[in-house]
Amino acid sequence: MAEAQRSNASSDGRQARPRGRRQAQPPPLEGSPKTLMAIMAHPDDIDFTSAGTIAKFCAEGWTVYYVLVTSGDKGTHEDLTRQELAAMREQEQREAAAVLGVKEVIFLGYPDGWVQATPELRGQIVRLLRKYKVDVVLTWDGFRPGFNHVDHRNVGIAARDAVYPAVRDHLYYEELMAEGLEAHRVNDMLLAGSDSPDYFVDITRFIEKKVDAILCHRSQVATRDREEMLKRQKRQGKRPGRRGNFEAFKRVHIARPPRQEQRTEAPAAVHEEPAPVGGR
Repeated sequence: MAEAQRSNASSDGRQARPRGRRQAQPPPLEGSPKTLMAIMAHPDDIDFTSAGTIAKFCAEGWTVYYVLVTSGDKGTHEDLTRQELAAMREQEQREAAAVLGVKEVIFLGYPDGWVQATPELRGQIVRLLRKYKVDVVLTWDGFRPGFNHVDHRNVGIAARDAVYPAVRDHLYYEELMAEGLEAHRVNDMLLAGSDSPDYFVDITRFIEKKVDAILCHRSQVATRDREEMLKRQKRQGKRPGRRGNFEAFKRVHIARPPRQEQRTEAPAAVHEEPAPVGGR
């Protein structure tokens, strides 16, 4: 069972509510099946960080989409062209997604190593979030301190900027409205690679599926020994004082604006609406 704890900090480090007001705990992610979109930089990013969680959610009836901003066309020391490597890694990612029960894998085609958090990338993400009416976004923690791949950092930032506030406010990317893609609210984000995770998913029953998904990325793993990989993942998934194996995330719950929560009250000014809870 997943467990969640919540930070009071908003995305810029300030308190999400005025001092003295107690903020309600966000509702658990468990319950009725939801739609999740995992948005990452390279093929294998999702599976190394989150394949157990993806397998668990798929088994619970969730609809899961993978979005890879690049096709990983530079991640090799072998004698391959970029085109050959990209084709290989796309196929590996599709195979891994099939192991877990993912509905669709989408590649945006950006060059590996050159991803920037541009308005164009943000708009592509907004389009997908509106099209598939996503409830939960899983992506990199783009704001973690320390060493981080430039693509990981920028994809995480672009995804967060798409979720809050661009996807929910209809005046962002107005051209999408003409296509029938209306404003939509994403409820939660799970940030992988965070230095301060507060949401832990028990993947004990799905650790073997995670290993099988990872091993699909043949161009990226040094071993084909399933038992060796299983032992490694079990070690990495341990938490002090707990049995089983876990994947760790920073959860960001997107609070509903006051004017939507309390229709009887006067609308709040835009700058007074609550920022996401749980981020830095």
